[in-house]
Amino acid sequence: MTITTDEQLEKLKAIGRICALTRDAMAAAMRPGMTTAELDDLGRILLEQHGAMSAPQVTYDFPGATCISINEEIAHGIPGDRVIQAGDLVNIDVSAVKDGVFADTGASFVVAPSTSKLDALCRDGKKAMWAGIRAVRAGAPLADVGEAIGKFASKGGYTLIRNLASHGVGDSLHDEPGEISTWPDKSERRRMTNGLVFTIEPFLSLGGRMADQKSADDEWTLIARPAAPCVQYEHTVVATPRGAVVVTLAA
Repeated sequence: MTITTDEQLEKLKAIGRICALTRDAMAAAMRPGMTTAELDDLGRILLEQHGAMSAPQVTYDFPGATCISINEEIAHGIPGDRVIQAGDLVNIDVSAVKDGVFADTGASFVVAPSTSKLDALCRDGKKAMWAGIRAVRAGAPLADVGEAIGKFASKGGYTLIRNLASHGVGDSLHDEPGEISTWPDKSERRRMTNGLVFTIEPFLSLGGRMADQKSADDEWTLIARPAAPCVQYEHTVVATPRGAVVVTLAA
């Protein structure tokens, strides 16, 4: 999507806020002993109350309203009977559509008690995302996003999952301009156009470099290779001459 009217922007902000409110409410409700299906039910109910629909269900017939990934799972985890435990690293990914406009957001959380290692990974995962967001500016190279995130990750001794990219969003869940690397990519030659809507979503890891299918009978859930803790933080943004407008904020 490329924003060209105030009406488009207001619709994007509306669905972005719904996704953010749902993400934060799910995180606040997480408790040891709860199943991921129970947590997903909360997300589904909240989306419905706001007049929105789950984007993964609408687009891909995903078997859940949201994606919930725990520990070894780093993306696209299917809600089910897995029980959330104290100390788990949980990623909640919420994408939805309302009035024909899509938004996408996600964040990782540790169910208390945490460890200093996971606390640092979560803290720096957020910082990596914001490094990418600060690189957003209409007219700038798209490669600036991956360069900024890569510089931050390298300085901190982290790795990045290099086959899970940011993407266009708005008119659909995965929209033009297609995939956008969140790691240094010298082959990237495109530029951010004014009003372009896309996600910033680096997967920061303590050693993982690629995402791989969890098992032969699960076509959705992804794990890190090599196996290592991984976090993902994601916002939907609009590129403007003054920088990024972040639409997936709850406030």
